[in-house]
Amino acid sequence: MSAAHAAATAAEPIAAVVDRDIQVAAAQYRVLLAKVAGKPGFPRSVAHGDVRMVGPGDWTAGFFPGSLWYLFEATGDATWKTAAMRYTALTAPAKFDKSQHDLGFMLGAGYGNGLRLVDDPATRTAYRDALLAGATTLMTRFNPKVGSIQSWDLWPHTTWAFPVIIDNMMNLELLMWAARAADEPRYREVAIAHADTALKNHFRPDGSSFHLVDYDPNTGAVRARVTVQGYANGSAWARGQAWGLYGYTMMYRETHKDEYLQQAHRIARFYMNHPRLPADKIPFWDFDDPAIPAAPRDSSAAAIAASALLELASFSDRDTAARYRDFAEQTLRSLSSSAYLAQPGDNGGFLLKHATGHKPAGMEIDGPLNYADYYFLEALLRMKAARTGIGSFH
Repeated sequence: MSAAHAAATAAEPIAAVVDRDIQVAAAQYRVLLAKVAGKPGFPRSVAHGDVRMVGPGDWTAGFFPGSLWYLFEATGDATWKTAAMRYTALTAPAKFDKSQHDLGFMLGAGYGNGLRLVDDPATRTAYRDALLAGATTLMTRFNPKVGSIQSWDLWPHTTWAFPVIIDNMMNLELLMWAARAADEPRYREVAIAHADTALKNHFRPDGSSFHLVDYDPNTGAVRARVTVQGYANGSAWARGQAWGLYGYTMMYRETHKDEYLQQAHRIARFYMNHPRLPADKIPFWDFDDPAIPAAPRDSSAAAIAASALLELASFSDRDTAARYRDFAEQTLRSLSSSAYLAQPGDNGGFLLKHATGHKPAGMEIDGPLNYADYYFLEALLRMKAARTGIGSFH
């Protein structure tokens, strides 16, 4: 952004920024819906100039229907509800997918938001049943010796025995919801055990997290702390920090355990005060990439963190809450600028530019991602509502 443009954007009331963003999002997603009409699966990103589609077994499958639900919530336009219901139904195979831990992402964004926003009793029952089936499936990956849900199955030639990634914190919300919906405390017990184990083993003293912790499945002992999507084993992968911030904020909301709240504050301080965080609040993909400032940004991490901070503010004292809201507002103003927010028809139909998916693998670098859009819309709605009642299962 130019200095003049940045100043003009900052002077505009945030409510006006949010309203305009929602209008832009609606226009852009009409383009995206048209692009993918008749194609199987879900739009995830852009590759070689075309929208990249994925099937219901992809961990990102639920974010597109989730974004459609948020557009329905934001606009009241039934067109978005119709599209959201159609794409949500296509994620149904995930209910019984025992091969991965991302069922909270895959089902929660679509079925969870849909459950909040539909009134038809039959639809609500179907959505509730889908979510409970997914939660029951997710429980099969829990190892009581480790006290964690296994994230990934063991790949060929891997040296891991029981890998757990920080991203897995995000899937615990499905279990917390299921405990209430089914009046079955075991779901809650597993979610808390996982959060406690991650709190003990996933974090450094400065509040940053490792990406992956590998455990001995027979004893629960830590075998290794490494990265897959970050720059190095000891680095702070930006989206990983955002997942942790969001995950422990959510777990505090669900449990009121003070240690979760304090961990969320620690992660927030690390992220917000990092000397290599750019002035516009959109982080580089990894805080420790030696290529900074020439390293790629990650708008998805920024959107996730902004949404998390808006919720964390509601659990904070007045001064801390003001700092969190101000930081989230600055982030959203940057994401709303022409530097990051695509104009209708551009960016393959997605909203945010400059997201980074998996840089070490050379995948989805400096482009759009469906989960960046999802958490951007969630953050906009949370900012507009000035409350936390926006998101899956609320």
